[in-house]
Amino acid sequence: MKLIKALFSRTMFMILAVLLEVLLIFSAFRWFNENVAWIEAVLRLFSIIFILFIIKNSRHLSSDMLWIVMISLFPVPGMALFLLLGAGMVFGRTYRSLTARTAAQRSHLPQDPDVLQEMKESCPFLAGQFRYISESAGFPFYRNESVSYYPLGDTGFPVILEELKKAQEFIFLEYFIIEEGEMWNSMLAILEEKAAQGLDVRVMYDDFGSFMTLSWNYAKKLESKGIRCVPFNRVNPLIGAIMNHRDHRKILVIDGKTAFSGGVNLADEYINHIEKHGHWKDNIIKVTGEAVWSYTVMFLTHWNALCPTDESFETFRRHSETDHTDGYIAPYGDTPLDNEITAQYIYMSMINQANDYCYIFTPYLIIDTEMINALILAAKRGVDVRIVTPGIPDKKLVFSITRSYYRQLIEGGVKIYEYTPGFVHSKVFLCDDETAAVGTINLDYRSLYLHFENSTFLYKSSAIQDIRKDFEDTFPKCHQVALSEAQNGFFKEMWLAVLRLFAPMM
Repeated sequence: MKLIKALFSRTMFMILAVLLEVLLIFSAFRWFNENVAWIEAVLRLFSIIFILFIIKNSRHLSSDMLWIVMISLFPVPGMALFLLLGAGMVFGRTYRSLTARTAAQRSHLPQDPDVLQEMKESCPFLAGQFRYISESAGFPFYRNESVSYYPLGDTGFPVILEELKKAQEFIFLEYFIIEEGEMWNSMLAILEEKAAQGLDVRVMYDDFGSFMTLSWNYAKKLESKGIRCVPFNRVNPLIGAIMNHRDHRKILVIDGKTAFSGGVNLADEYINHIEKHGHWKDNIIKVTGEAVWSYTVMFLTHWNALCPTDESFETFRRHSETDHTDGYIAPYGDTPLDNEITAQYIYMSMINQANDYCYIFTPYLIIDTEMINALILAAKRGVDVRIVTPGIPDKKLVFSITRSYYRQLIEGGVKIYEYTPGFVHSKVFLCDDETAAVGTINLDYRSLYLHFENSTFLYKSSAIQDIRKDFEDTFPKCHQVALSEAQNGFFKEMWLAVLRLFAPMM
């Protein structure tokens, strides 16, 4: 019975459909190669043109090396895969709607010029960073009312439940993974109750992220409970670039007054209710005040791209009633559908502008030469650069790639710490007790270039000291990797080089 159920499951259907599509593509090109010699010559010429195009237009050449090698070795299938996945040639209603809505997002997020001027005057050295986030990326800074940083999902989750119970008008959730269990079921019970009371309750989850955890018709199940639900970018068997762009965000907005974000998805391992890879090290951040508006706009932008609902976002805006100021805050997002590499630029600026220290939590370390050089240069300038990675991986192949960067970084003066008790899923940058970024953005190709992401930039907030304490409490639980441990033999180095080449696909 289980075998029959597995054979007719959604997963098996998708696998077979994709395999059939790939087989048809490769068979067609193979037939042309074998039967028409001049077509192969023309395709070889096109492969050179493709490679020159990639080199000329690449903004992250290290990652694009995959396509260059693939097209050089296998011109026909290499070009086909590049057009499908690497060229950004995305079409269709979902793409058009996301692109249009994201472009329009800026109109909802004006910058208060007085706030930006205050920040520039308080620290001229970081004025360029502030200007980039506000003007180029399009995410305004606010005078921070309150930020609470929870170093574990275990400690932040009870706060989420309490705030959900206080909701009076609306609840918006946008998460990469939702899985039925203690965590999600506890939240769902409250959401059902609030929906029954007449609140506007909306849930959006990434269809690929939750592919193995939720049923195909889960959205309909929530709708039957009065909860509006949209699966983001439905998975389909047709290979295409838009399918490669997933919603990796974690956003929870309550009444436009309180927002939660961080690295935690809605599944039991994130709060250590179950153990999958040792102790799960993650975080939740809670924000109140004017800055909640940016989270609200980010959610509504995606929601209305997939399910046009709201004529005006202003309906959901709530102004703060307190004059309390605790530094400055800028919630921001990143999209793969424009020419702005927001997440990478912000991380790079933080590294380049650090003077004393730069501490980093990341579950994956798959970086290009630009990021490698920035980290090493910072260390050589005398900055204490420390990167905390997992001690127990969730994906062994990806972990092997992460470790392949250790030797070069350690030789350059960067310190690598592996979290001995388990898996680090936090994505946090902290520099000089002045700036921090807490969100969903890993140091890997998918987060930096392919996924929809969000994070929160903090400047002179008291929460920065809580973040620093989290790092200081974590370092003693880690093993600092020595250079001798990062050395590999010739054959392993060659294997890791191959893995790194294919890292953009992982």
